[in-house]
Amino acid sequence: MNIKVLDTTLRDGEQTPGVSLTPLEKLRIASKLDEIGIDFIEAGSAITSEGERESIKEITKQGLNAEILSFSRPLTVDIDYCIECDVDAVNLVVPTSDLHISDKLNTTRDKLIDLSNDAIDYCKDHGLIVEVSAEDASRSDVDFLREVFLSAIDHHADRLCVCDTVGIFTPDSSYELFNKLNDLKAPISVHCHNDFGLAVANTLSAIKAGASEIHTTINGIGERAGNTSFEECIVSIDRLLPEFSTNVKINEIYDISKLVARSTGVYIQPNKAIVGENAFAHESGIHSDGIIKNSSTYEPITPELVGRKRKFVLGKHMGTHGLDSRLKEFGFDVNEDQLNQICSDLKDLADKGKTVTDADLHAVADNVLHINNEDRIKLDEVTIVSGNKVMPTASVKITIDDEEILNAGVGVGPVDAAINALKSLDIFKDIDLIEYHVDAITGGTDAFIDVIIKVQQEDKIVSARGTEPDIINASVKAYIAGVNRLLRD
Repeated sequence: MNIKVLDTTLRDGEQTPGVSLTPLEKLRIASKLDEIGIDFIEAGSAITSEGERESIKEITKQGLNAEILSFSRPLTVDIDYCIECDVDAVNLVVPTSDLHISDKLNTTRDKLIDLSNDAIDYCKDHGLIVEVSAEDASRSDVDFLREVFLSAIDHHADRLCVCDTVGIFTPDSSYELFNKLNDLKAPISVHCHNDFGLAVANTLSAIKAGASEIHTTINGIGERAGNTSFEECIVSIDRLLPEFSTNVKINEIYDISKLVARSTGVYIQPNKAIVGENAFAHESGIHSDGIIKNSSTYEPITPELVGRKRKFVLGKHMGTHGLDSRLKEFGFDVNEDQLNQICSDLKDLADKGKTVTDADLHAVADNVLHINNEDRIKLDEVTIVSGNKVMPTASVKITIDDEEILNAGVGVGPVDAAINALKSLDIFKDIDLIEYHVDAITGGTDAFIDVIIKVQQEDKIVSARGTEPDIINASVKAYIAGVNRLLRD
């Protein structure tokens, strides 16, 4: 059975505290959602503001394959704004719990049904597809919920949706409710929130009980604890529910996840399933050995399935098999004794609380193998001018292949200015700084600063570090160390 996917990242997901997407960001996300096979895109809530309406209009003008919806209350003013935005459909949200009917709307059940039906009629009269979403359905009287849905079907609603608005479903209660509703003569969807961390599990239970459509957000963003995680749900359907399928291009899941994370500024926790940085990372020696022999020993899915790559992490738990794999990636050919010595030296670093980076691996391997690589780039001097009423400016003097070069740059801050002064030089131009992380090693304003960076040249990525009391010097040294590492081929 094919399960349809409604993505509400641009509406419910944007209700994440601190998130506000620009029209261009919304358009980019909508275009990517369409590209990866999402069936329905809830582009926003047209009643919200003029800017929101302009964003929705830009999306509806694109002629995407996906059905484009706007959120709407069962009110004519909301629906008129949806019509103005030229959406295909409305997500007509109708509260069905007594708590919402009496305390929020100050009305009655009978009046609520009349309100819902009048809104459906108005939508259909204007050529709109209607999905009726029962808000707080998980706390609603089941008989009344059926009455609302049956009445909606009589008024030609196209789809129905059960909303677990405050995330109180359990997998058992979700299955039970959907099992009681699966005889309704309209497609029924599930919209879960993650307040107890059960949104994905509850969604999967709903599917098994008869739901034919799911509501999700990319990375599970949304109000409070968020919504059903798109990537976790899609991969779970694909791998754990073989009798069901979706139209989603699974190998592009990581791309859309990163796009939404960048656009919203919502950080993806490292241990998040499917898209977290650690989802396919292995440090344990036992695990690394098993993975190298057969990836299914410690991975339920391959990273390539979702557009990822496996990585072996350097640390005190690593074994020689994973380490040997990393060394080969960097062109080191070592014998067993050398491998054991490199492993021992790196574990000594890790035992001292040091984050072991690729730069440390290179340094330790160079030492064990007695390799002396001459750095092509050497830092001679860094000078910074900065203040609250002056644009941060930096001058750097470096030596490249014995040639002394002086250059300057500006930036949003002194570190940015110093890095920009280097990046404008030819030797740096095809190298991207893709990650920058700062830690204070000790306390106080005189703390030692540990800067860890990642730089990329084509498909080669290395990390490097700089440790100084001065964040600018530490940053410049780390950047130059990383570039020198890339140039050693």
